[in-house]
Amino acid sequence: MEHIKKYVHENKERFINELVDLLKLPSVSADSAFSQDVLNTADKVNFFLEQAGCDKVEICETPGYPIVYAEKIIDPALPTVLVYGHYDVQPADPIDLWDSPPFEPVIKKTALHPDGAIFARGACDDKGQMFMHVKALELMMKTNTLPCNVKFMIEGEEEVGSSSLSWFVPRNKEKLKNDVILISDTGMISNQQPSITTGLRGLSYVEVEVTGPNRDLHSGLYGGAVANPINILSKMIASLHDENNHITIPGFYDKVEELSKEERAEMAKRPFSLDEYKKALDIDDVYGESGYDTNERNSIRPTLDVNGIWGGYTGEGAKTVIASKAFAKISMRLVPNQDWKEITDLFQKHFENIAPKSVKVVVKPHHGGQGYVTPIDSIGYQAASKAYTDTFGVTPIPVRSGGSIPIVALFEEELKSKTIMMGFGLDSDAIHSPNEHFGVFNYLKGIETIPLFYKYFTELSK
Repeated sequence: MEHIKKYVHENKERFINELVDLLKLPSVSADSAFSQDVLNTADKVNFFLEQAGCDKVEICETPGYPIVYAEKIIDPALPTVLVYGHYDVQPADPIDLWDSPPFEPVIKKTALHPDGAIFARGACDDKGQMFMHVKALELMMKTNTLPCNVKFMIEGEEEVGSSSLSWFVPRNKEKLKNDVILISDTGMISNQQPSITTGLRGLSYVEVEVTGPNRDLHSGLYGGAVANPINILSKMIASLHDENNHITIPGFYDKVEELSKEERAEMAKRPFSLDEYKKALDIDDVYGESGYDTNERNSIRPTLDVNGIWGGYTGEGAKTVIASKAFAKISMRLVPNQDWKEITDLFQKHFENIAPKSVKVVVKPHHGGQGYVTPIDSIGYQAASKAYTDTFGVTPIPVRSGGSIPIVALFEEELKSKTIMMGFGLDSDAIHSPNEHFGVFNYLKGIETIPLFYKYFTELSK
């Protein structure tokens, strides 16, 4: 490991400065106002992959934002690792809750990051974690220690459903052929106790629209006589959970995997302090489905959450109005065996059925993906475990994540490859939220650990 530590130490400041440059680009895929910035970011990733030592680098056009593909093939007889990541980021809203501008990265020390953390949108999700792989390749190329072949596939639509990737992968199976897929878009338990994500939840994301009268109405002249879409929508949403926070959509749980007591007991060995969890979020108590603890609720159980709700007058002062329309965005996190398209259909039918005749309801599906579980007895998992053990001095714990990376199931279906998720972020890094950040320690530790994965995967594959 000495050559790895030496190279990281000697290039530490450059590694940080290059990531900062990448984070300055507002590659928000959900907002067309940033479309040129997204394209500029693809160009930047392309440049860094060339600089890292890839022989072939290309920007592949798709129906949407481009995919940056690169490869370094040293011997076709050796194993091939396919690295996946994304260069697009979530919208930065609400801007006023950021302590510093989201696309003007700053490094600040925190209690969890005494070496400093980079604060910027995309710092952890996923530019910082994706960029670790680019710098790890550079390290292996410069020290002449790359033990196998590597390919990169970096997309620009992960935050909006990866529809272009779903188009690209089936059309490029030979180009993407590999022995294992490596992703860093997840987290770990702590900087003292690493973990490897072995399961992801699926996702169904919808938008609902409730329409009442054909125009906004005076709440004095019409209040009490005409349905208020905001009131109706609020009641409909409230009815989607019962008193035990169990989701009430018929058929929703039909295919939910029920883990055994033994499996749940193994999960419970994960270090966790409920008091610290509540303190970090500044809440007095946790909340969720009865019969399950906090880590089970956010990993092995499905959920339904309102991500946004609006309608009527929200400006300064008062306006006595009954709005014509009300809207909400709703996401459902799903567990393995739940098909996201089936769940979307179940939601749509149920939501339309519970609407009173006084309103009209439209459900607009956005995007989704399947859940995924990877076995811990695979060569890929064993290689990752050995790599973490070397750099952290502690054996990583396998955990299931509450998050979703919809394309992981697609990879297995189309490329017949297992995916290893080597995350280096922390739950406290505020991804998708104001003040997102990524620890300098975590960033550099990722660059140290990834080359060891290549080493052990190649050795175990013989």
